[in-house]
Amino acid sequence: MIPPMAEIRVKNARENNLRGINIDIPRDKLVVFTGVSGSGKSSLLFNTVYAEAQRQYVESLGIRARKRLPKFARPKVDEISGISAAIVLDQKRLGRNLRSTVGTVTEIYTYLRLLFSRCGTPRIGDSTLFSFNTPEGMCPTCRGLGEKLVLDKNRVFDWKKTLNEGAILYSEYRVGGRRWNILKISQIFDMNRPLKEFSKEEVEKLLFSEKVELASSGQDGYIQGYSFEGIITGIKRRRLDKRGTFSSTLDKDKGFFNLEYCDDCEGSRLNKEARGVRVNGRTVSELVRMELSGLLKFMRTVRGPVGRPIAEKIEESLSHLCNIGVGYLSLDRPVSTLSGGESQRVKMARQLGVNLIEMMYILDEPSVGLHPRDIHQLMNILKELRDKGNSVLVVEHDKTTIEAADWVIDLGPGAGSYGGEVVFAGSVKELKKAPGSVTGKFLKKTEKIEKKVCRKGHGVISVKNGSLHNLKGINVDIPQGVFVCVTGVAGSGKSTLINEILVKDYPEAVVVDQSGVGRSVRSNSATYIGVFGLIRKLFARTTGEEAGLFSFNSSGACSKCKGLGYKKVEMHFLDSVQVECAVCEGKRYREGVLKMKYKGKNIAEVLKMTVLEAFDFFEVEEIKRRLELLRKVGLGYLELGQSLDTLSGGEVQRIKLVKELHKGGKIYVLDEPTTGLHAADIERLVKVLNKMVDKGNTVIVIEHNLDVVAQADWIIDLGPEGGVQGGEIMAQGTPREVAGISKSHTGRYLAEYFRSFGRKW
Repeated sequence: MIPPMAEIRVKNARENNLRGINIDIPRDKLVVFTGVSGSGKSSLLFNTVYAEAQRQYVESLGIRARKRLPKFARPKVDEISGISAAIVLDQKRLGRNLRSTVGTVTEIYTYLRLLFSRCGTPRIGDSTLFSFNTPEGMCPTCRGLGEKLVLDKNRVFDWKKTLNEGAILYSEYRVGGRRWNILKISQIFDMNRPLKEFSKEEVEKLLFSEKVELASSGQDGYIQGYSFEGIITGIKRRRLDKRGTFSSTLDKDKGFFNLEYCDDCEGSRLNKEARGVRVNGRTVSELVRMELSGLLKFMRTVRGPVGRPIAEKIEESLSHLCNIGVGYLSLDRPVSTLSGGESQRVKMARQLGVNLIEMMYILDEPSVGLHPRDIHQLMNILKELRDKGNSVLVVEHDKTTIEAADWVIDLGPGAGSYGGEVVFAGSVKELKKAPGSVTGKFLKKTEKIEKKVCRKGHGVISVKNGSLHNLKGINVDIPQGVFVCVTGVAGSGKSTLINEILVKDYPEAVVVDQSGVGRSVRSNSATYIGVFGLIRKLFARTTGEEAGLFSFNSSGACSKCKGLGYKKVEMHFLDSVQVECAVCEGKRYREGVLKMKYKGKNIAEVLKMTVLEAFDFFEVEEIKRRLELLRKVGLGYLELGQSLDTLSGGEVQRIKLVKELHKGGKIYVLDEPTTGLHAADIERLVKVLNKMVDKGNTVIVIEHNLDVVAQADWIIDLGPEGGVQGGEIMAQGTPREVAGISKSHTGRYLAEYFRSFGRKW
């Protein structure tokens, strides 16, 4: 019998910026990959180790299955041995399907339906009748969504215009677009009469007409098979699609429609019969609204030979979720509203109920969104996965997580072309002594820190009787013109106070959060900051060609992939994959365009440059100025052509911050800007934020990282816990003042933080 390998052996890895790395990764251990942002951690772990594990898995399938799947390109590596099947637990959202909730994705709701069908009073007997995704169980009014669309006609229509002039402001009916053309060809409405002259019946038909099949003859060459339907009718039909296809248009629809609870089911999604069944005096609608921690207590009251085994299964899943720090969520919480960190922890909790062994679990910053108080719970879960006989491989910046590792692999020494090397591999104790490791330097940081002289504010930003969600009527005065940190455990009410109440009361506030900057795969870092247009003009002047030729969205694009550089293949049971375009080999441009060069580089080679490399390459002052702004916020490692949809939440937030750096006299709100940042990059970010305050701005940051919190002028700490047990002010004051308040979780950890530097706070 051949003994199992003790390590994952990687030879000559060359993906992205990796410089021919040779590394042995211990198996069945908790291994943490560290290094500054852009040092090559993800290139090694995700783009090399995981990519090869996925490729080999597909290769192990039968011939018939492989014929239906693309042939995966081998990552740029000579050899990888000792790998096993891999599960990635990353920060990608669980989805935007309107019908997916915490209950459905964790399958807890499946067992809850079974419990009510077997033990509920009155007895129904069929668990399908408790599903809001089936005709038998869903509310007939909202069709199982729990919400109804309320239209604001004045936002959808410009009553002074004709349909030909673009009277319908809803983007899917833009002039010349597909739905506008169908409307025109239908000949149902006068396209040249202002909407204000339409009768009430005509407006109702335009909005609510049922589907009308259109014939092909005599209608401006119309193609048979198309149909017209009212604007609202079509939106509702797509919204009710169980595949969730409408969910991708939700953001752009917010300006035209309001979502309100369905009056008939009161937001429960279920029909009257299902809502009437009770277990231990509670309906299923009441249970799914409970916080998970409260639901766990309720499940322990369920008895009986039928109910107890079902309840135990639910309890097991709920315990995992509570232990991992998301006990403040509820089963009816739509997954589309979860943060990246919450999504990852929900995925992680699901894996704890799986008894597979010898797997590779690959995680991307699992500590994101967690207060220092809760990190130890995360460590227990990672160790539990390891102790089942699995290899747990983690990309992480958090000090506590690194120090819990069995083995650390540190990459660097810098980012982009300045990284891609293994700086250190070994124990945490040895890492702290490693002379060339930036990570080791920050782990052993013991020098005394200067006592911060906190700025005094000029005036206050007031929130009176904040009572939204779990906030308990709090009154807060936030000093203006200073650096403010809002702290507290996950679910304590930080985002509610700042992102929902304060921002609503002060609409002039600039919110720099982790929401996307556009989901288009055709937008990249260079286009977002306006530097790509300057580069294309530079190429045009040098070659004598049109600037549009150097855009992969225009005439210069590869004819096969239309400038994408890849083909996307749906894998059904696996994540969809991108297969490199065989014609342009991922370069996105036509061959002729790639022959045109500026300073010896073609446009594709320029887009592969990092921000730091491009700064050294270009001499145009405006190009250098914009690239320097990205470097200042710690994004010097990004490639110019990196698609915006591949950026992490923290990267998105910092790239949005770049657009605001030159302004003054404003209120800025940032939501966990340290996401994805190494301690060295956090130092740089804090300097940027302080410079913003020095210009007269008020900077309000929701944050857990103590390196940032300790540098604030003022702290507002919420708690004491998350959910219904949160929503109170636990402490306010300077960092040193808050460190002296023992009832505050943040205060206790700040006190410990200050003591670690050898100075009594």
